[in-house]
Amino acid sequence: MKLKIKNILLISGLLVGLILSSSLMAQDKPPAKDELTDEEKAKANNPLASAKALNVQYYYRPHLNEVEGGMANTNWYRLAIPTWKILWRVSAPLETRHVNNSSENYSKSGFGDIDIFAAYLAVMKPKFTFGIGPSAAFNTASDAALGTGRNSLGLAAVVFAVPNPKFQTGALIIWRGDIGGDDSREKVNLLALQPFFIWQLGQGLYFRSVPVIPIDLNTGDYHIPLGMGIGKVIKINKTVFNFFIEPQPSILVKGLGQPVFQIYAALNMQF
Repeated sequence: MKLKIKNILLISGLLVGLILSSSLMAQDKPPAKDELTDEEKAKANNPLASAKALNVQYYYRPHLNEVEGGMANTNWYRLAIPTWKILWRVSAPLETRHVNNSSENYSKSGFGDIDIFAAYLAVMKPKFTFGIGPSAAFNTASDAALGTGRNSLGLAAVVFAVPNPKFQTGALIIWRGDIGGDDSREKVNLLALQPFFIWQLGQGLYFRSVPVIPIDLNTGDYHIPLGMGIGKVIKINKTVFNFFIEPQPSILVKGLGQPVFQIYAALNMQF
């Protein structure tokens, strides 16, 4: 486990170094025809951007609360497609969970629960975006350890604001309740909050804090991570690439299996 943590920290350092070096090199080059506008920089981090997008996101959790020898990671593959005033987001996870202690010893990898959000884009302005719509998760996990075993349906709302070219902010709120599934599993009653704070530094480089705060309304379990990340936006032809890494230590944790520390990294592409 210690070796894995050292490896992930080394990779994190290399990624941060690449982001910083690419930004410094860009400052010495003349403006290119693919230079980003302020609107494109903000749009790259807007979850309601009316554009086709493919996101590959990764969570690494080397330490789970009250689980000795426990770790987990998730690869999220997310496709966003706008149709009329509806933005469809379909997210499919590949999960891995390891437990190695005196009472349990297992390793599970496979498909997790699919997540779908259909956001009605009620307000679409350059400096303010608001969307609201149904959110659902389905019992598609390939193993009981990798999903809830239940189906759930609820509502999600997103707001994203651009007060000025240097700063963007907003929030995502999701609530989902149980609509059936495996009767032997606990029913779902989930609230998730995700604030957005983006500080533009120039040349597509930015600082970010975009943690997800999940709250199990049945058990009262939760974790509150503190996001401290760095990212870089570049444009190649007509595609905008946004890659970032964000270490997230949990400042408050309650409940079995909640992450004490995690690293969130991603490559997001808008077409």
